[in-house]
Amino acid sequence: MAEPKTHFRKAFDSPYLSSADITEPVVLTVQYVRLEPDRTKKTKDLFNTAHFAEKEIRPGEALKPMILNASNSKMMKKLTDSAFIDDWNNVQITVYVDPNVRFGKETVEGLRISPAKHEKKTLFPTNETMWKAAKAAYLRDGNLEKVLERVLISEDHQKQLIAECQQNDIP
Repeated sequence: MAEPKTHFRKAFDSPYLSSADITEPVVLTVQYVRLEPDRTKKTKDLFNTAHFAEKEIRPGEALKPMILNASNSKMMKKLTDSAFIDDWNNVQITVYVDPNVRFGKETVEGLRISPAKHEKKTLFPTNETMWKAAKAAYLRDGNLEKVLERVLISEDHQKQLIAECQQNDIP
């Protein structure tokens, strides 16, 4: 097996995940997203910053938070069916490097996100948007299996979902 090579950008220590950190597409769990000031202190800007449940990108290498630029924020909106960063919790995504990202007049490597490959979103009742969507799907189809095709729900939360939907049926 070949020794891993070191990307030249590793020399420029960054507090954020970058294309230098991603050697192949990786599935990560967005634990939460917060609007935070620039940690590099180069600007006074605020960024949508994703923090991950996983603590290491590779054994012994800490996983850094990721700035969600406009493109990646739009993808999070699409993945969660919510424009609110407060609803972007506990979502699995695939992070990969796109070599053709436009940055001003330049084309650079940039991080992009996509749905997690072969992974379902984990549904927690605290994510109100997803919970309402799951209830609407259950009420529409009357079929928990259809809901479970799209999301992972614990057995206790499955019972809660059914109970709440049955309460909605009572005139």
